[in-house]
Amino acid sequence: MNPEITQLLDRSRSSWSVPTEPRLLQARIWPAHGSTPAPVVVLSHGTGGAGEDLDWLAKPLNDAGFLVASVDHHGNSYNDEYLVEGFTFAWERARDITLLIDHLVDEHDIDIRRIGAAGFSFGGYTVTAVLGGKIDVHIMDAMFQGHIPAPDVPEFPDLIKTLRSKYSDAELTSLVESGARSMTDTRVRAGILLAPAIGRLLIPESLQHISAPVLVRWGDADDNTPPEDNALLYRDLIPHAYGESLGSNVGHYVFLGDREDPTGVRPRVAAEAVKFFMSNL
Repeated sequence: MNPEITQLLDRSRSSWSVPTEPRLLQARIWPAHGSTPAPVVVLSHGTGGAGEDLDWLAKPLNDAGFLVASVDHHGNSYNDEYLVEGFTFAWERARDITLLIDHLVDEHDIDIRRIGAAGFSFGGYTVTAVLGGKIDVHIMDAMFQGHIPAPDVPEFPDLIKTLRSKYSDAELTSLVESGARSMTDTRVRAGILLAPAIGRLLIPESLQHISAPVLVRWGDADDNTPPEDNALLYRDLIPHAYGESLGSNVGHYVFLGDREDPTGVRPRVAAEAVKFFMSNL
């Protein structure tokens, strides 16, 4: 079964490219083909990516009876356009996931007691935000003001320079303060983080307060989101998180469906995901 492509209109937020228009997001939905109401897994792609990057995970979950849906995050997807806000206003991604779940509740026969989420890289953070992880306002503001270095983003060079050319210091501080509030969606009961990003930008105590079960997977050769600052931090701080490295030679981009996977990382992780969500939803 192939996914359905649908457009989600969010009238509560404007488009960053055309501020007079509401925000439009593209979603990929793999309808459940088993009994209903169906359990659900929502997916969040990595920075600069798109929902189809995780089709390798969506299909096995769908085959196992889950309705699976992904969303292309506005301003941070090659199916949309690259906008500086999409690469820096991290908290907006969690709101995209909530919008997606709202759509599924309205348009599909789903079991709202059985909703999980999985994400890669920036999407791993996104899942954490939906589960209760919060941005550290002081660190994020200092990064936006140029006082501390920002993580390297290959898809968007000169990220902070571009951001600061568009927004004043006061505007950025206000935006960070708004984004640092909780983005928790209590409908999401379990999460999978694949090579999660921006771990050092979160409040550790917020991770310690997450009550959902969480599976974390990464590769030791990941130099995009180094495990000691990201995957290991998430795993060790979230009370019910567990996971281990997928190998000393496994890098960051093995989790993208169009990349080489000589050791079979993706099929292994997909099988683990099915087992994890079957057990925890």
